[in-house]
Amino acid sequence: MNRAFSRKKDKTWMHTPEALSKHFIPYNAKFLGSTEVEQPKGTEVVRDAVRKLKFARHIKKSEGQKIPKVELQISIYGVKILEPKTKEVQHNCQLHRISFCADDKTDKRIFTFICKDSESNKHLCYVFDSEKCAEEITLTIGQAFDLAYRKFLESGGKDVETRKQIAGLQKRIQDLETENMELKNKVQDLESQLRITQVSTPPVGSMAPKSPSTDIFDMIPFSPTSHQSSIPTRNGTQPPPVPSRSSEIKRDLFGAEPFDPFNCGAADFPPDIQSKLDEMQRQRWRGSKWD
Repeated sequence: MNRAFSRKKDKTWMHTPEALSKHFIPYNAKFLGSTEVEQPKGTEVVRDAVRKLKFARHIKKSEGQKIPKVELQISIYGVKILEPKTKEVQHNCQLHRISFCADDKTDKRIFTFICKDSESNKHLCYVFDSEKCAEEITLTIGQAFDLAYRKFLESGGKDVETRKQIAGLQKRIQDLETENMELKNKVQDLESQLRITQVSTPPVGSMAPKSPSTDIFDMIPFSPTSHQSSIPTRNGTQPPPVPSRSSEIKRDLFGAEPFDPFNCGAADFPPDIQSKLDEMQRQRWRGSKWD
């Protein structure tokens, strides 16, 4: 491993000062992860951290997990680690908290730096894998340190407080962006649940009336409990109620059942009853004649 901060003073930097002081230099890499270290610097310290994270990555790879890709944005204010597609900031390593940076000469894809966490005050070693740009990224971080130090000397140390304030504001912005992303996800979930509820529940009054079943002649079957009696006649009056049929059949004074044209004809009377009826009819005719 080689320290990026011990480069020769006459080393030609790769980027213009304006690119790092007013903007940032982006790089794409694979993020192996970060782990806590006991010392803020040292070759052996980062070697142990690299071996530890490589071993953990091999285990995850055997389980089918891929190494996540990240975007690095390097400037005189620090190194930001972002998700490439959403541009969501995962880590914001302020430059004055980075104490060591190096690339591995035995494995030219690996580079790492140590940064002191702003909340826990622990030293964390960040390890990355870049097939073509490992050394270039290390040099770019070194150039950012060189420009930041020159700016510090020019301002007489006053710029340190400004950078701390800017760093605090950046941290606050990062927290607000994370909170905003969480709220957006919650709103999307609520909108999805609302759409599902609207699709599954039909509007009130949209149920079509159920038509009664019909027979083979497309007629509604007769029902003795029909509500026909509740329908008014043309003149607005209700029809008389249908008398209920008694289970016991009434008989007349002669002991005969009432005449029912649906059950019997005129010639179906017994002879004795028929003779009595004839006699009554003759008497009625005579009485009407004399009257």
